[in-house]
Amino acid sequence: MFHTEIEPNLGTPQTDTRMLLPHESASHLLRHASTPTESTSQPHVAQPHGAESVHWDLSDLYASPSDPKLESDKSSLLKEAQDMATQYRGTIASLDANAMLVLLDRYETLLQTAHRLGSYAHLIWSTNTEDASLGKLVQEMSELGSEISQHLVFIDVEWLAVDDNQAQSIIDDPVLAHRRHYLVLSRRFKDHTLSEQAEQVLSAKRVTGRSAWVRYFDETLGAARFEWKGEKLPEQQVLSKLHDPIREIRQEAHASLTKGFHEHKRTLTYVFNTILADKMTSDKLRGYDRWDTTRHLSNETDHETVQALIDAVTGSYHLPQRVYKLKSKLLGIDPMYDYDRYAPLMQTETTIHWSEAQKMVLDAYRDFHPEMGTITQKFFDHNWIDAAVKPGKRGGAYSASVSTDTHPYILMNYNGQLRDVQTLAHELGHGVHQYLSRQQGELQAGTPLTTAETASVFGEMLVFERMIAALDDPKEQLALVLSKLDDTIATVYRQISMNRFEDRIHTHRRTQGELTTEQFSEHWMETQRALYGDSVTMTEEYGLWWCYIPHFLHTPGYVYAYAFGELLVLALSEQYKQATDKEAFAETYMGVLASGGSRWPHELIAEFGLDIRDPKFWNTGITVFQRLIEQAESLAKEIS
Repeated sequence: MFHTEIEPNLGTPQTDTRMLLPHESASHLLRHASTPTESTSQPHVAQPHGAESVHWDLSDLYASPSDPKLESDKSSLLKEAQDMATQYRGTIASLDANAMLVLLDRYETLLQTAHRLGSYAHLIWSTNTEDASLGKLVQEMSELGSEISQHLVFIDVEWLAVDDNQAQSIIDDPVLAHRRHYLVLSRRFKDHTLSEQAEQVLSAKRVTGRSAWVRYFDETLGAARFEWKGEKLPEQQVLSKLHDPIREIRQEAHASLTKGFHEHKRTLTYVFNTILADKMTSDKLRGYDRWDTTRHLSNETDHETVQALIDAVTGSYHLPQRVYKLKSKLLGIDPMYDYDRYAPLMQTETTIHWSEAQKMVLDAYRDFHPEMGTITQKFFDHNWIDAAVKPGKRGGAYSASVSTDTHPYILMNYNGQLRDVQTLAHELGHGVHQYLSRQQGELQAGTPLTTAETASVFGEMLVFERMIAALDDPKEQLALVLSKLDDTIATVYRQISMNRFEDRIHTHRRTQGELTTEQFSEHWMETQRALYGDSVTMTEEYGLWWCYIPHFLHTPGYVYAYAFGELLVLALSEQYKQATDKEAFAETYMGVLASGGSRWPHELIAEFGLDIRDPKFWNTGITVFQRLIEQAESLAKEIS
């Protein structure tokens, strides 16, 4: 029932998934919306843009790492866990609904403190990952979380041992109506829970096992420097050059990154193998028959639904290939290599000032629903965003929901580019979702990964539609549409190709043993070539580019959730366009966000007349994507 692994996230690339369920990594404490992959990295700062001094104010959590309140909360948290163990161990089966409510209320209060502590440690570390003292704080919180888990894991074990009929009578009691979904979900893990002693051991060993290797991966790549014209640059800055309009720069960036990955390949291969083996062992102990079963359970979905998504996407690989052939023609590049995929159609020196980006997002959000604009304004007014680029700051972007008695915080690296505006819209979509869902309480505020991207991607679509409506020049319109197509390919098609890579490496590890670097690369290239076909020529060097992607380590099986969310939002945006009463749609939308994780995803999406369990559902989003391609092709003819 109670997921008591409350250690902080060490960089997990995921969105808000605050639903706490047994057997999930404690990295679920913080949820990230995106990570520094090829498709989300931002160009290096070239001109002043107004975000250089945009830093968040974490004083709503703690004044500093040495704040006496932080130490006090750590002590009180541990004492409360010990007191709960003393009072409740051996009694769970005897609790009636009213007593269960008291326990849940007490547990949620404990979680608020735990989430505030863990979030603060991770947030402040994110802005300076090279500060050893902040890394130490993260580790301290991880160890504290493990200790608390060991005290409280008996509740999971005892609750899941309760007879199904007795448990159902408690779940159905009206006094627990506002916690019902959480209680129902918890029972899905009944067959995969071990004894209390075994759970304690697993919790204790996680700190020095899987969690330690994930942190080592993060810090290894965080400290890595890549050669660039006599300089040593962080990974994020060199990745950004793959978006440069000058082909020679993209080639040089590709060579620099490949050389750097090659220098770390032995270490990264070992880390990957260790994480694969760790998951294999955990799954065996818990009786999971597939490597991705636990992910589907946590995402409140099933293998059949996910397979329908995968089949729909892989069955339409010809569509992204069509986009790349169009780009190749427009850019005059033949053949198009893997380092050409993100080449922009137009070279622009325009820098979008932070204030302008703020206005663009606020206007789009306010026009959709006034409350959405009001909540978004709070992030700017109260310094809940850290947007400045600085040495040591982690790349990418995320929105951390923190705890339901505080508010979310957003981290990004703003460089004044158009894609940064879309990133801001994306993260603020998460922020609005997290802010609204706080009313559901700590146990039901978060959503599963499958629907956690809804608000973020929908927010991007609102800003995209507003941008393109403001353009008159067909070439500028085409450039924006192609940029959106690039993003959709990265979010849907590339993520599913990475899911196919994950499936291969987990299966290989379980059937054939440890993988060599070359075997990882072979699986990577085969799944990538399936996606790109003859539209993009994959260089031999690209074979090593699996090694820097954090998704595979932080949250195994995670990546399909991106595709799930993107296609869902494309279908939703189509519903919104066709709606005769757009105000009613917006009200329904805000209500769905406020529901958080208190209902099944298919029930929430059914509010819009959509059925995500229908295998044909995914074709709706793919059809919208196809229409965007047709729009690009039409604009290309117009300017030719």
